[in-house]
Amino acid sequence: MARRYLVTGQEGQVVRSLVERATRYQDIEVLPLGRPALDLSQLDTIESAILGAKPHVIVSAAAYTAVDQAETDEAAAFAINAAAVGEIGRVARSLRIPVVHLSTDYVFDGEKSSAYVETDPVNPLGVYGRSKLDGELLLAASGADHAILRTAWVYSPYGKNFLRTMLRVAETRDNLNVVADQTGNPTSALDIADAVFKVGENLLASDDTRLRGVFHMTGSGDASWADFASEIFAASNKMGGPSANVQPITTAEYPTPAKRPQNSRLNCSKLASEHGVSMPDWQSSTLEVVRRLLSA
Repeated sequence: MARRYLVTGQEGQVVRSLVERATRYQDIEVLPLGRPALDLSQLDTIESAILGAKPHVIVSAAAYTAVDQAETDEAAAFAINAAAVGEIGRVARSLRIPVVHLSTDYVFDGEKSSAYVETDPVNPLGVYGRSKLDGELLLAASGADHAILRTAWVYSPYGKNFLRTMLRVAETRDNLNVVADQTGNPTSALDIADAVFKVGENLLASDDTRLRGVFHMTGSGDASWADFASEIFAASNKMGGPSANVQPITTAEYPTPAKRPQNSRLNCSKLASEHGVSMPDWQSSTLEVVRRLLSA
């Protein structure tokens, strides 16, 4: 019998990637649920949606991700990223259903000189990071069987993301200013989907406490935003797609309402050792997504 994965949301990059990747697995069925049936801003819709879906695993993928907008929309960010996650945990615990929850590098302040491990102190810089951290804490406090997967710099063939923006802007501009003093791990949502299924299956198969808790899950290797843009354009140029010259700039030269971590690098060795999940290198995954977008 196929295992049903209830995924919160319908249009997000990770949700659409989970739906796509599920076709590779004969024994996994993905059920994406969004508004109005499952509205994370309306807590009273969550329990009935989960009960109706009868899932084997819940993937908490939907989130308030407008980082800059969150600075002036704090109530909505905390409702969706924190309170709703706590409610999902409460319902999951009562039904004894494991939860795979996606979180973020924004729980850190970016001041560490090396890649963050799961036990490093958290110190989010803005509303988005604080709301996501609260979601982690509320899920853990709910007593639900869970794995929290922190990821970063997500891109895919779907939705709004850095890679798609770079290709679009390069169609009309020869030179682009891109921040070069923030570093992180570009991560394909398609790779995230494969990892989520592996973690979910592990939770169903074993009660081992080492499979529970917080894990870092990003593409292998790190880059600055300028590095990432250059790789995107190099791949696109080889395929006859749009490309531009990258002009490296500092964070100070590109101010935003929300402060970003200077160092977003996450050490993912715990995920590899406990769950047997090692993400592909970000360059090869970038190439795959660029190829798909240009051939569409």
